[in-house]
Amino acid sequence: MKKSKLLMGDEALAFAACDAGLKAFYGYPGTPSTEIFESGEKYIEQLNDGRVAEWAANEKVAYEFALGTSYAGYRTVVTMKHVGLNVALDAFVNSAITGVQGGLVVAVADDPSMHSSQNEQDTRILADFAHIPLLEPSTPQEVYDFTLQAFDLSEKLKLPVVIRLVTRLAHSRGEVYTQEKSLSPTSIGIPGEEEKNNWVLIPSIARGRYRELREKLPAIIETASHYNTKIIDGKSKTGVLMAGMGRAYFEQYVSDNKIDPKKYNLLSIGAYPVDIKLLKKFVASCDVIYVFEEDYPYLEDMIIPYCDGKCTVHGRRDGTLNIDGELNVAAVRAVLENKKIEGKVDDDLFAKISDLIGIRPPKLCEGCGHSDAYEAITTALKNIGVEDARIFGDIGCYTLGVQPPHNAINTCVEMGASLPMAFGAAMAGMSPSVGVIGDSTFLHSGMPTLLSAAKSNLNLNLIIMDNAIVGMTGQQIPVAADIAPTLAKAAGFAEDQVHVFIPLPKKTKDNIEKLEKIFKENKPSLIVFKRKCIQAMRRKLYTKMEKAAV
Repeated sequence: MKKSKLLMGDEALAFAACDAGLKAFYGYPGTPSTEIFESGEKYIEQLNDGRVAEWAANEKVAYEFALGTSYAGYRTVVTMKHVGLNVALDAFVNSAITGVQGGLVVAVADDPSMHSSQNEQDTRILADFAHIPLLEPSTPQEVYDFTLQAFDLSEKLKLPVVIRLVTRLAHSRGEVYTQEKSLSPTSIGIPGEEEKNNWVLIPSIARGRYRELREKLPAIIETASHYNTKIIDGKSKTGVLMAGMGRAYFEQYVSDNKIDPKKYNLLSIGAYPVDIKLLKKFVASCDVIYVFEEDYPYLEDMIIPYCDGKCTVHGRRDGTLNIDGELNVAAVRAVLENKKIEGKVDDDLFAKISDLIGIRPPKLCEGCGHSDAYEAITTALKNIGVEDARIFGDIGCYTLGVQPPHNAINTCVEMGASLPMAFGAAMAGMSPSVGVIGDSTFLHSGMPTLLSAAKSNLNLNLIIMDNAIVGMTGQQIPVAADIAPTLAKAAGFAEDQVHVFIPLPKKTKDNIEKLEKIFKENKPSLIVFKRKCIQAMRRKLYTKMEKAAV
C-alpha cells in the first residue's frame, strides 16, 4: 500500500532519493533547488540509518563529493541550480567519460523568468553537450517516480542522470504516492579490476573512454525513448510538441476547457536525448506544430530543419511565444485559440501602474549590518575625492546594495566575480579598486584572488561581508567561519593589510576614518565587515550552530 504525501517538486525528489537507497546528498544552496537538499537532510535525520548530507563550498566540490561516493558503489544525489551547473561543468562533462559506479543523480533546477538568477539558461543544452541523459518531469508525482527510475538508469547505463526541474515545478505542491519503505543504502562495490583504470583520464585512456561514450549514444536514446510518447490519430494535422511544464500547462488547458486532447497530434517528451526518427515521424504527420517547453526553444530548434517548408512551427522562435520568460496556462490557451497572450504588460501601461502604486523592490532587512558597511564604504570613497565610485559586487543579500538608498555596487555577474574584477580594474589603473563579496561566496569562489592580490602592488581593496551564514538562500550553515584573515596572511598579506571592522551605527564614523586611510594606500588590503545576520539571530541559528559544534 503506497503512502500519499503533499509534496513540493523539490521535496518529492528528496523523498524518492532516500526511498531508492541513497547514501548521501551533496549540494550548494541556490533558489529554486535549495529545498531538495534541505528536505533530504531532514528525511535522513528521521531515518537515522547511516546516510549523510553535506553542503559543499561550491557546486564543483559538491559534484566531486558525489562522484567519490558513486565510485565507492553507493547511490547519491548532487543538487544545484542551473547556473551552479556551470561551476560543476568540468566534473559533469568528464564524469560521462569515466562513467559511474553507484547511481549518480544530478538534480538541477532551472529558473525561467529569472526569479532569483542572473540568466535563464537551459540545462538540457549542457546535458546534450556532455552526452548525459536527462529526465524532465511535469508533476511532483513524476518527479518522485522519475527519481526512483533515474538511479536504476544510472547504474544500467553507467552514467550520471540529470533530473531537470524548473521553478514552478520545484516549488509547486501536489499529491505524491510514495513507497511503503525506504531502501537501505547498500554499496555495489568499487569498480572491478577490468575497469579500474577507466577513471584515470590521461589521454591514452580518455580517448578510448570517449569513443565508448559516443558508441553508447544509441542505447541512451533507446532508454530515453520510453519516456517519450507520440499520439497521432491520422485525422488532425495540428500537432502539439510539449515537454516538462509545457505538458503540464497543456494538460491543464484541455482539462479546464473540456477539450478532447485527440483534437491534436501529440508528442510528449519526458527524457533526452530525443530520437531523431521520432521527431521526423511527428513532423511528417502535421501541417502545423505548436511547441510548449521551458525555457529555450530546444525542441523547436530540433524539428525546424525537418519541416522542409511542409510544416509550420509556432513557438518562441517565430514570436508566437515570448523568446524569454516562463510559460503559463494563459499563454498556451492564447496560442491555441489564436488570441493575444494575457499578462503581457507593455512599457507604457507598466509606467502608469508604477506611478499609481510605486515600485517596491526588495531591500536589506532593517538593522542589517550590510547597510552600515555600505554607508562606511561609499562615504569614505567620497571623502577622499572619488565622487563617482565603481564598486564591484557579487551574489548574495548584499547585492541589494545596488538599490537606493545605498547605490553602492555597480556589478553583479556571477559567483565570485567581484574580487577578480576588482583586481582586473586595478591592473588597468583604477585606484582605489574595491570589490565586495560575502563570506559564503568568498569560500565558494573568491579565495583564489587572494593569491594574485597578495603579490601585487595595487591599490586593491577586497571587502568581505561576513555574517557567518549563507543568508540569501535561507540561512544555511557555511562550510567554514572566521578564516578569511588567516587565509589572507597565509597567502602573503602582511598584518597591516588585514582589517576587521564591526558594521554598527555607533562605529560608522570610526570605520569611515579607517577606510579613508586604507583606500589611500597603494597596496592591497583585505577588509572584513563582521556582524551576524539579524534574521539568523532571530531564528537562534547561531545558538544551534554553537551547540552542534560542541
